[in-house]
Amino acid sequence: MRRSVIRGHKAKVFVISAPSGCGKTTLCDRLISGGFGLANSISMTTRRPRPGEKEGVDYLFVSRSRFLRMVKKKAFLEHEENFGNLYGTPAGFVRANLAKGRSVLLSIDVKGAMKVLRAYPKNSVLIFILPPSAKTLKTRLNLRKSDSPEAVERRLSLAKSEMAYSRRYDYRIVNDKLDDAYKTLRKIVLKELGGNEECIKSI
Repeated sequence: MRRSVIRGHKAKVFVISAPSGCGKTTLCDRLISGGFGLANSISMTTRRPRPGEKEGVDYLFVSRSRFLRMVKKKAFLEHEENFGNLYGTPAGFVRANLAKGRSVLLSIDVKGAMKVLRAYPKNSVLIFILPPSAKTLKTRLNLRKSDSPEAVERRLSLAKSEMAYSRRYDYRIVNDKLDDAYKTLRKIVLKELGGNEECIKSI
């Protein structure tokens, strides 16, 4: 079944940011499959795929040399380096969808979000996902078992600086229970698109 698209609204750039371990990816996946017709921007990165990640689904995986060539060509709407790896949002994808009147979803870090806001000050909707507490976040990161204890501590340190940016976002959602966090996120998107429950059709 085709995704429905809410008509009669100005296309928006929904930017979702969160520290690692806050459920951002899961929430974004649910939003994309929720029938809003959002175009899912796939970030490009120089890091290696993690187990289970798929090319063109989770990320566009490229070499560092190719990424840097694209930087020189100004092919990114924003790009940043985190933990020694480069990440960027392809600008052409965002521009093309906005030109067609289709809203876009970006899952990026806080520095990238500020760049997007500068590029699209009237179209951007910034949403920050927060953990219930620092203790809960540490527990979630440890349960992932994808990072060393040292890496977890680095991520926790980064999380503190990222959360300081949250006041600059339009909305903040505490992800204590995933279903509740998604309901809040869904309401925000509906509000910003000027729609209502009848406008949305599940796929």
